[in-house]
Amino acid sequence: MRVRPVLVLCMVVLAGCTAMPFGGPDSSTDSNDVQGSNVSTESTVDTSGPIGRHNGYTADTSLAIDPDDGFNESELNAAVSRSIARIETIRGVNITADVPVRIRSRESFRNEHQSSNTTSAFRRFDNAKFEALFLIGEDEDSLEVQEASRGSSVLGYYSYENKSIVIVSDSETPTLDGEATLAHELTHALQDQRFNLSSFEKRTRDEYNAVNGLIEGEANVVQRQYMDRCGTEWDCLPTASDESSGEGPSNWGVHLLNYFPYGEGEALVSDVYEREGWDGVDRLYENPPQSAEQVIHPSALGSDEPTAVAIEDRATAGWQRVRLNPEARGADRPDHAVMGQSALTAMFAQTGFDSYNNSAVATRNDIITRENGQTRLSYSLPITNGWDGDRLHVYEKNGQTGYVWKLVWDDQKNATQFVENYERLLSHWGGSSVASNTWVIEDGPFADAVSIRTNGSTVVIVNGPTQADLTAIRSEEDG
Repeated sequence: MRVRPVLVLCMVVLAGCTAMPFGGPDSSTDSNDVQGSNVSTESTVDTSGPIGRHNGYTADTSLAIDPDDGFNESELNAAVSRSIARIETIRGVNITADVPVRIRSRESFRNEHQSSNTTSAFRRFDNAKFEALFLIGEDEDSLEVQEASRGSSVLGYYSYENKSIVIVSDSETPTLDGEATLAHELTHALQDQRFNLSSFEKRTRDEYNAVNGLIEGEANVVQRQYMDRCGTEWDCLPTASDESSGEGPSNWGVHLLNYFPYGEGEALVSDVYEREGWDGVDRLYENPPQSAEQVIHPSALGSDEPTAVAIEDRATAGWQRVRLNPEARGADRPDHAVMGQSALTAMFAQTGFDSYNNSAVATRNDIITRENGQTRLSYSLPITNGWDGDRLHVYEKNGQTGYVWKLVWDDQKNATQFVENYERLLSHWGGSSVASNTWVIEDGPFADAVSIRTNGSTVVIVNGPTQADLTAIRSEEDG
């Protein structure tokens, strides 16, 4: 999927920085498997011929097309065929099956991608997950927040099931706005044909960001190489509108979490490509990243597998584990969350972008870095490095929720460092220490009671509406 870039304003602490694109998928829907309809036109390409040639079009073919008045079928066929020739030229392999491409309006996209059919259990589960990360408070619905972001930011997507591409257009007459989105999504089609993208497990947030770090990272690298040739080697369709915005996202934490596969993923794939070429990138699909940590720290690939954390449910006094309906969410959808390092970094980094209590656990300078003259995000925070695994269970009683979140670290030093900064996070959101290892946030979007229990390299966080609920949701044992 490709999303609309958001211009990061150069703050005082970032004077002189360059513009940096942001964007990412929502957490409730697989970004590469969204169904589309109500399209304005469609193109199906012929895949016969040598690499770099489709339907008689080559990478350097010039097209006499005015995108302002939309595309008829022949024009769209020409644009798609030339783009496929260009993707093949960059990647050195053929797209071997037809790829329908459809253009639709943003209004139709928004109307058809609603979360109204989501079960109450999944909504409760998702709300608790984002509350645990201090990204979306109890006064908002997490699915609606993500839906609103997706509705305004998605520029296109590739569907696993339909094996087709949908381009989302903001124009009154739906059209292609340049070739970046088309290049990105055609790369996903090529990936799917070669590696069967639906076969990769993406059941939890951490698995999602790990695998998508490779998938979106490669698509970004190909898209960048494609667009770098526009205006020099290749004539390209004009960009009709400025995709950047002077305003940042309404929720930076969610945006940072969703941007992860595009940012760190591109850095990972770029590094492999520079050292090993496309053959090296192809080999990543044989053993893809198993955690976001492995995308952030490529040296961990194949050597530092995440720990499978277990939680024994010990809720009492009417508290019940929130279970998801496998028929509604898919048989392999687990009843637990695994956040991963990317989510932990977004959790702490959010405090550098919001104005709550005018404090920050991680500042903007901690995650926005300059490398080789370019500005990029780094999710390698000292306070989240050393993550080795986590697991979160959600509980419910009389319409209220609580959770148990167990995190395992490489060693006790990493665990202690996390707890110290997590307590700073609680303080940022208005929390006060009321007893040993117990905090209470009296009001605000995250008003609740929290206990933090440490045993060596393991940290267990328990959340409930009141202090009395904490021991009911989880006994005093730390295991």
